[in-house]
Amino acid sequence: MRSQQRSPGSGAVLGLVACVCAFYATTAFDIPLEVEQLPTITAQSPSSLIAFPFDESFPMTCEAKGNPEPKYRWTKNGQEFDPSLDPRLMKEENSGTFVIPNNGNLTEYQGTYRCYASNKLGTAISKEIEFIVPHVPKFPKETLEPIVVEEGQPFVLQCNPPRGIPPLQIYWMTINLQHIEQDERVSMGLNGDLYFSHAVDKDSRRDYCCFAAFPRIRTIVQKTAMSVVVKTKNSGASPDTANAILERRPSLLVPPGGNSETRLIKGEDLKWECIAEGFPTPQVEWVKLGRQLPVKAKLENHGKLLIVPRVDQEDDGKYMCKAKNALGEVLHYFTLMVEEPPEWVAEPESQLRMIGSDVLIKCSADGTPRPTMTWRVNGEPLQGAPAANRKVLDDTIVLHNAKASDSAVYQCEASNKHGTLLSNANIMIMNLAPMILTEEGKDYYAVQGKGAMMHCSVFSSPPSTITWSKVDSPESVEGPRFAVHDNGSLEIDGAEKDDAGQFTCVAKNTEGSSAVDATLYVKDPTRVVAAQEDQQILKGAAAQLSCLVDYDKSFSDDFELRWEKDDVAIGLNHTENPRHIVQDGFLQILNVSHGDQGVYTCVAITPVDRDAASTLLMVLDVPDAPEYLVLSEHKSKSVKLKWIPGDDHNSSTTEFIVEYEESQWEPGNWRELLRVPGDRNQAVPKLHGHVDYRFRVSAVNAVGRGRPSEHTERYKPPAAAPDKNPENIRIEGHFPHEMNINWEPLLPIERNGPGLEYKVSYRRQDVEDDAWKEEVVERHSFVVKNTPTFVPYEIKIQARNNEGWGPKPMIVRGYSGEDFPSAAPDNVAVKVVNSSVVNVNWTRVHEDKLHGRLGGYRVNWWRLRSLTNSKRIRGDGHTLAFPGDRGHGTVPGLMPFSEYSLVVMTFNGRGDGPGSHPLEFKTPQGAPERNPVFRVTDVQRHTVSLLWAPPSEPNGILTGYLLEYQLINDTEDVGPLQPVDISNPNTTKWTLRDLEPLSQYKLYLRSCTVVGCGPAVSEECTTTLETSLASVHRGVSTQGWFIGLMCAIALLTLIVLIACFVNRNKGGKYSVKEKEDLHPDVESQGMNDDTFCEYSDNDEKPLKGSQRSLSRQIKAGGSEDSLVDYGDEDAQFNEDGSFIGEYAGRKERKRASAEIKASVQTPA
Repeated sequence: MRSQQRSPGSGAVLGLVACVCAFYATTAFDIPLEVEQLPTITAQSPSSLIAFPFDESFPMTCEAKGNPEPKYRWTKNGQEFDPSLDPRLMKEENSGTFVIPNNGNLTEYQGTYRCYASNKLGTAISKEIEFIVPHVPKFPKETLEPIVVEEGQPFVLQCNPPRGIPPLQIYWMTINLQHIEQDERVSMGLNGDLYFSHAVDKDSRRDYCCFAAFPRIRTIVQKTAMSVVVKTKNSGASPDTANAILERRPSLLVPPGGNSETRLIKGEDLKWECIAEGFPTPQVEWVKLGRQLPVKAKLENHGKLLIVPRVDQEDDGKYMCKAKNALGEVLHYFTLMVEEPPEWVAEPESQLRMIGSDVLIKCSADGTPRPTMTWRVNGEPLQGAPAANRKVLDDTIVLHNAKASDSAVYQCEASNKHGTLLSNANIMIMNLAPMILTEEGKDYYAVQGKGAMMHCSVFSSPPSTITWSKVDSPESVEGPRFAVHDNGSLEIDGAEKDDAGQFTCVAKNTEGSSAVDATLYVKDPTRVVAAQEDQQILKGAAAQLSCLVDYDKSFSDDFELRWEKDDVAIGLNHTENPRHIVQDGFLQILNVSHGDQGVYTCVAITPVDRDAASTLLMVLDVPDAPEYLVLSEHKSKSVKLKWIPGDDHNSSTTEFIVEYEESQWEPGNWRELLRVPGDRNQAVPKLHGHVDYRFRVSAVNAVGRGRPSEHTERYKPPAAAPDKNPENIRIEGHFPHEMNINWEPLLPIERNGPGLEYKVSYRRQDVEDDAWKEEVVERHSFVVKNTPTFVPYEIKIQARNNEGWGPKPMIVRGYSGEDFPSAAPDNVAVKVVNSSVVNVNWTRVHEDKLHGRLGGYRVNWWRLRSLTNSKRIRGDGHTLAFPGDRGHGTVPGLMPFSEYSLVVMTFNGRGDGPGSHPLEFKTPQGAPERNPVFRVTDVQRHTVSLLWAPPSEPNGILTGYLLEYQLINDTEDVGPLQPVDISNPNTTKWTLRDLEPLSQYKLYLRSCTVVGCGPAVSEECTTTLETSLASVHRGVSTQGWFIGLMCAIALLTLIVLIACFVNRNKGGKYSVKEKEDLHPDVESQGMNDDTFCEYSDNDEKPLKGSQRSLSRQIKAGGSEDSLVDYGDEDAQFNEDGSFIGEYAGRKERKRASAEIKASVQTPA
C-alpha cells in the first residue's frame, strides 16, 4: 500500500464509488487489528454445561479479539470469580478459557458463570453459562407392603422415579426382565406410574419392578419390587355370582378433576393423557372444542395419550378427553397456552461512524410473556455510566454529535421466564484515512473466456471512493465487462488476452488517499477434449479409461491430472493399490472387481482453473445367489418355493434354475428340476411321492450362471401310485419264434413309492378278438416264446407300486421275430450304360417269402477277367445295397473291357436271402490308364531318345500312342505343343529329332484305344550344346590303327571272360557273355555329362522345375530296375521291345527286363 501522490497518468480511470457504508448497515464488520477497536467475543461455551461423569474435563470457553488485546475476568453467581486462584483449574495463556478437570468433587463449581473481555475502549460480555453437576439418581431404600385389591377394583403402582438429567425413560418389568404386558386395561402414565383399570386374578404377582433409565449419564436404576394380591370372589357363592366382576361407570385416574391448564414453549411437544378406571374397560376419545384435532396430532397408549409435536400458536385452545363404557362416561377439559422465549425483532448492530455524527442503536424483542429489556454499556448497567449526549427513547439509544470517547460495547439483553437473549454491539466513532488491506504488487491469474477478480480491500472512515485503472491501455477498463464491487474488488466478465497487464486501485476519502498495483495474467483454458464413454466390463478383466486434455503450456510444471472414483481421489501408490496404473492420460484397472464399479472422473488441474469429465464404469458378473429361499404350501405332489433375487450385477436376470437333490438314490447329486423366467421369484414344481427332496435356486444372466442359493430344509411328499407308465417301448425279434419286449424303466424318483412292478399285456393284432395275455415282471424286459414268424402284436405296459396302479397305458404295435427270406429275385437283367456303369433290373420277391420287414436288395459282383486276357481269375467281390422295395439299381465303378459276374438277393432284419442265378456281362472298351514307365534314355544336341512301357490296364485294344513335346525355356512364354502320332501299339521307344540345342523341353505320352487316349505321363530334359562323346568315338573308330587296337582288347577280354565263366559254371547252360553282348543294359550306356532330364508321371507337373543330371538319375535307379517293375506282372516284351501278351513266370519277367536293356544299348 502507498499514499496516492500522483495522477493516474495516461491510464483510463474507471471511477465507481465503493462506500464503506456497508459497515453501518450490518450486524458485524471486520476492522483490521492494526486499528484500535473494541473487544468482540469470538467463542463461548453453551448456555448449559453438564458435568457428565464419563467426561475427563469441562472447558469454560471465552475468546475475544480487540486492539489493545482484551483482558478477561469472570463472575460466578454474580460475584467476582478468578480462575487463576484455584490451582485445580487449568488456565490457558492469552485466553479467557479455563478448564475444570473431572478429578474430584465438582459440586463446588456448580453455578452460573459470565465472562468479561475488556480493553481501554470498552468491555464485551458473554452469555450466562450454567455449570450443572448432576448427582447419581437412586431410588430410596424402602420396604413396600403388598397391595391387596378386590377383583374388579382399580389400583395404581407408583414408580416415583428419582430426579436426574433428562430425558427419563421408565420401564415396568419383572425380576426376570420380562416386560409387563400393557393394553387397554393396563397402561403406564407419563409420570411412570402403572395404572390398572380393574384388577383380575392374573395381576397377582410379587415382582412388579420399575426401572428408570437416564441415557445421557448412562445410568439405569431399579425400584424395590412390589407385590400385588388380587382377592377373587367367594367360591361358595352361587354359580351366577361366582367369579363375576361388578360393572361400573368410568372415572378418571389421571388427570384429577375436570379441568387442567398447560403452558408450553413454542416448538415443544404436547403430551396429555386420560387414564380411566371402570368395568367394562372404558374407551377414550379426544376432541378439540370448536375445531378439528391438529393434523399432526397422534394417539398412543391405546388411545389414552394425545401427542401434538412441535406446538405453535395455532394449537392454542381447549381440548376434551372422554372415557366411556356401556354404563356411562366421564370428561376432562384441557386448556393449552403456547408461549415463546425471547426472539429478536431488531438485534442491535455494530457500527463504525464518523466523529460528529448521530448514532442510533435499536434493540427490540418479542416473546410470551413479553420479555424484559436491559441495556448495558461495557458490561455495566446504563445508569452506572451516564453520558450527556446519550438518550434512551423506547427501544433505541441515541448518541448525539458522537465523539471518539463515545466508542463502547453496548449490550442489550431480553429475558422472560423461558429464556434470555444477549447481543453485543460494538459502536466505533473515528475518522481514518484509507487503509488498503490488499498486498502491493499481487499477481492474479485468469482464464480466457471466464471471469477475473482483482481485490482492493479498504478500511476507512468516512467511506472511501475506489477507482481502478490500467496502465498504458486507455480503453481496457471501459465497458459492460468491468465492474467494481462495494468491497473494492474489480470483476472482469469474460477475460480476454488483451486484458492482461498492470492495474492500479486508488482509495480516497476526506482524510487522504492510498493506492496499490496488481498484475493480471490471462491463460488458455483447461479443457478435457476427449473423455472416455461409459463402459461395461466383465469382472476380472482389465478396464482402461482415457482422458486427453488441452491446457496452457506455461503450467507444464504445475499441471496435475487426477482420477477420482465417486468424488474420492484414487490413491496411486503402487504398494497400497497395485491394480491402478496411470500413464499418459490413461487409467488402467487390473482384475476389475465389484468394488471398482462407480463414476470415474478425470480432473485436469492448473493453478488457475480445472476441468473434469466423468464416465460410468459398470462391472458385469454372473448374478449373486438368491437369498431367503423358503418352502410353503406343502402338498402331496407340489410345494411352493419363494426367494429374493440376488444382485444381477448390471445384467438383467433372464431365468432362474431350480434344482433338487434327494437322499435315497443319488445323495449329493443335484439335478435340474425346472426353469423360471427372470422376472419371477417363485415356483411351484411338481414332485414325486416318497422322495426326500431339498431344493436350491441359481440365477442366469447374459454373463452366465451364478452360484446357487443355500438349500432348503428337506420335504418328503407321501407315497402315491405311479404318475406315468414306461416309455420308449421297443419290440424286437432276435429269433423267428420269439418276441423281445424292452422298455425304458421308470427313474427311481418316478416310482412314487416302494414295490414297483410292470404288467406286460400282449395279443395278436391279426387275430380278431384275441384275448390279452398278461405277465407281471420287476425287470424292464420280457420275452414272448413260441410266436409265429413276423406277425403283428399289440402290447401295453402298466406300472404299479404298493400304493396302486399307474395311469391307463397306451397300446404299442410291433411284430414277432423275423426269419431269413426264402426266395431270390427273378428275371435279373443287366444293361450296360458305359465302360464303368451298368443298370441292374430284377423282379421283386413276394412279401410271403420275405419272412420279415423288407430291408432292401443287395447286388454282389466280381470281375472274372480282362478281355485282353483269355485267362479267368476271379477278382475281389463287391456289394451294393439298395434299401426299400425296388426292382432296379445302378452299379458304378466297373473296369472297362472286362467280364463280370453278378447276383441279386433280398434282405430283412434277420439277414440276406438266397442269391439269384449268376449273370455274366462284359463292359466295353475305355481309355487306357497312365503308362507306368516313361524315360529319357539319350539326349544329344538335336535329338532326344525315349523309352516307355505299355499301360498295365489298357482298358481295351491299344491302337497306338500320342507323343507331344514343347519348348519351355526360362521365359514366360512356352512353345507350341508338337504332336507325334505313333500308330504301332508295339512301339516302346522313340527318338525326337530336329530339336534346338541347349533348350529345355517337356514331353507328354498318352496310350490310346478306339475310345480315346488316356491320361498323360510327362518328362523334362535339356538338349546339349556340343556333339556327344559317343559321336567322337564313332569318328575315331574308322581309323585302321584304332580298329586293330580295339580287336586286340576285345579278344583279350573275351578270353578272360570265357575262363571266368568256365570256372564258375562247370558244364554251363548258355553263354552269358553272348547274351550281354547281344542285349547290353540300358542303364550302362555312355552318357554325356552335360545331359539333363527329369521324369514325372503327372502331366500337371510344373513346366519349369529343378533339373537333375540324367546320369545321376540312372545311377540312383540301380542296375536291377526294369520296365516290368513299373507295370503289370502279366506283361512281357520280345527282344525288340514289343508287347507279346500275358506271361506269369518270374524268370520270363527277368528275361524281358534284360531284353529291354539290350535293345536300347548304344555301342561305343
